[in-house]
Amino acid sequence: MDWDKLRIFHAVADAGSLTHAGDTLHLSQSAVSRQIRALEELLNATLFHRHARGLILTEQGELLFDATRAMAKRLDTATARIKDSEEEVFGELRVTTTIGFGSLWLAPRLSKLYDRYPDLKIDLMLEERVLDLPMREADVAIRMKEPSQADLIRKRLMSVRMRCYASPEYLSENGTPETIEDIANHRLICQNPSAAQVAAGAGLVARLLANDVRSLLTVNNYFGVLQGVVSHLGIGVLPDYLIEDFPQLERVLPDVESVEVPVFLAFPEELRHSKRIMAFRDFVQEEVIAHRRRIRERGEQE
Repeated sequence: MDWDKLRIFHAVADAGSLTHAGDTLHLSQSAVSRQIRALEELLNATLFHRHARGLILTEQGELLFDATRAMAKRLDTATARIKDSEEEVFGELRVTTTIGFGSLWLAPRLSKLYDRYPDLKIDLMLEERVLDLPMREADVAIRMKEPSQADLIRKRLMSVRMRCYASPEYLSENGTPETIEDIANHRLICQNPSAAQVAAGAGLVARLLANDVRSLLTVNNYFGVLQGVVSHLGIGVLPDYLIEDFPQLERVLPDVESVEVPVFLAFPEELRHSKRIMAFRDFVQEEVIAHRRRIRERGEQE
């Protein structure tokens, strides 16, 4: 199949107009139209419905557009990686991490990275599922356990523990539990133990729920748990990394916490020389060091 015809088809499908596609490709409308007709004849299929308001893809056109869209993305990615040999940092960087860490810790700090590299395009993929880095589902990952694949470069960033927090307003109205058994008289806000999460968090929640908690709110991610806590709904099980950005929250049951959870940054061996990967790695390490320092200073002040 003629790659040039596919390129023109993709531009027309993306623009929904022969005229707009021609402007993008620097071709006349008639030249674009001829290429589309030739492609339809080659495939023996109608790719567009013609309407006064523009072009609409047929079912066959949708199938072809899905293919050309994937091709265009792969070409863009390849181009960016080839240009990674240059000094400047730009192009798309696909970062995967958990919903909690990505929304509560990483995303609020990304403005500093964009200030440094304004041409960087970050695709932040937040989900509990572990994406396959060697299969190119993402470029770099921040995971709550050490990656198992042998062909990944990994760097331990920090450690996290799940602890219990509440707002001063909630504690003023409902009292502060002194023992883990006292949690039975409070509303617990947490992830369901069966939800996708690190085992340490699920273990702590199961331990708390064993005390016949009278009222419960479960949310499937830590961002939702945090919103419940700051809204004074109850005592929440949250990762300790967020306390720097939410200093108004008070820790309760200081002797109750999860086991330590290691946090690793990982990326494929073949991307070890990528300028974008190195820029992101250095940025995250700098932020982790600053985070540790501020937490330490806060502890000394208390």
